[in-house]
Amino acid sequence: MARIRRRLIAGNWKMHGRLKPAVAEMRRLAALVRRAGRSRCDIVICPPASLLVPLRATLAAAGGLRRIALGGQDCHSADAGAHTGDIAAPMLADAGARFVILGHSERRADHAETDALVRAKVQAAHRAGLIAIVCVGENLAEREAGAAYRVVGRALSRSLPASGVTAANIVIAYEPVWAIGTGRSAESGDIARMHGHIRRRLGRLGPGLEACRILYGGSVKPANAAEILSLADVDGALVGGASLKIAEFRPIIEAAWAIE
Repeated sequence: MARIRRRLIAGNWKMHGRLKPAVAEMRRLAALVRRAGRSRCDIVICPPASLLVPLRATLAAAGGLRRIALGGQDCHSADAGAHTGDIAAPMLADAGARFVILGHSERRADHAETDALVRAKVQAAHRAGLIAIVCVGENLAEREAGAAYRVVGRALSRSLPASGVTAANIVIAYEPVWAIGTGRSAESGDIARMHGHIRRRLGRLGPGLEACRILYGGSVKPANAAEILSLADVDGALVGGASLKIAEFRPIIEAAWAIE
């Protein structure tokens, strides 16, 4: 398949970030992208929800809103209700988010999120006009048992709604769970084969879905970004710790720019 998909680099700040340092980093990112001139790939920052409004204001002041999007790290499946501590998709949209990460392995592990719950959250995100970054992946035991493709394919089909899903409102992030926060990364051949498997599976789930962007999300760092991003079915990266400081995030973005 000829590349027609625009690359996407998404930074997941997880439960990191205080106001003043976060604002300073966002100003540096806006300046970097502004100096680059034309927007050569999509960039999304998903900070803690408490930072969405101030970071949106920072981007607006720095002239970065057209070049850098914001996203949430999760949303509830309901649009409102008695759900203490949760955040609804319309609230994220009100705060300036355009994307939301759903089904991240840490949410699935820490909060026992199921594919069915992720699917309901995707529907909520779409009702609010958000683009859902849906995460799927296998753990080490599943990979060593030879079940990785089956596990990922099953999670993909069960986590996506049966209708209303398009290549414009869904992004898939493949995150081998065993490679997150461990310093390990899958081999290029493994990444390419899994991304190809995901794309073929998407094509069977609905017309046009094979055109969805598929990100790699397993300990992407400056040292491995160029190699990973050059793979045929890798359309970008979901970056964790390396997205917190622009000094580390910048080489990853520039790697995406270099292969446009």
